[in-house]
Amino acid sequence: MSNTTIADRNLWAIVLGVSSGFGKEVALELAKSGYNIYGVHLDMGNAKDKAEQFRQTLEAIGVKAFFFNVNAADDNKRAEIIEHIQKDREKDPHHVLRVVIHSLAFGAIGPFFEEDFSKMLKKKQIEMTMDVMANSLIYWVQDLFAAHLLAENSRIFAMTSIGSERAIISYGAVSAAKAALEAYCRQIAVELAPYKITANAIMAGLTDTPAAAKIPGFEKMLKHAREHNPFRRNTVPQDVAKAISLLVDEKFYWITGATIKVDGGESILNFIESM
Repeated sequence: MSNTTIADRNLWAIVLGVSSGFGKEVALELAKSGYNIYGVHLDMGNAKDKAEQFRQTLEAIGVKAFFFNVNAADDNKRAEIIEHIQKDREKDPHHVLRVVIHSLAFGAIGPFFEEDFSKMLKKKQIEMTMDVMANSLIYWVQDLFAAHLLAENSRIFAMTSIGSERAIISYGAVSAAKAALEAYCRQIAVELAPYKITANAIMAGLTDTPAAAKIPGFEKMLKHAREHNPFRRNTVPQDVAKAISLLVDEKFYWITGATIKVDGGESILNFIESM
């Protein structure tokens, strides 16, 4: 583990799912705070061009930004990226990977049960969803740890959702993955505590992101959440990014293994209009 002093450190964050939604806004907020960014995303065509434009936006802030347009759940690609980070670390003794953001939102949306059997989620889809949206967190953290890239006071964050606690139509595979993701964060927190590394899950309120928009009836869900949120608006990715930008501070070393809700009170209101 790195033990460079605070003044000397060249801080880095790796963001899995950097090109849109929560990952994009977190990367932007961290860059504004002086973090250099490793970004992992999977985009084609026009989306690939937009990702490159975003990378340039980060560098225009004054930080370094390296993006990898690959499948973050691919073992070989993960190994290549970690090798790249290792080489950077060898060149700069002050290089510190302080933040790991897991914001992968690629999973199968669909029912487990349907009279038209062809519409039911298949084993391959369910396993893929679990692997990308949950298991990949463990594999990334294991490999970063084994490569001695995580530093004392490194922060690990994984994006979860209310689906980990509640049933949502056609969201079953993702719900299971999110529940597993939270359990993994707790386990990482326990096992890496001796190294002063923390891990927390971030549960945002209902947010209009490209991934969430694929959920059937999502517009109606957004409207309902907005009408019953104490602040009378939906959560936006920037809300989450600002929260994480605070939680990465070393002062928050005693918060670990938690599922932290960033939702403006959406989850605590009993959805009954106040008189």
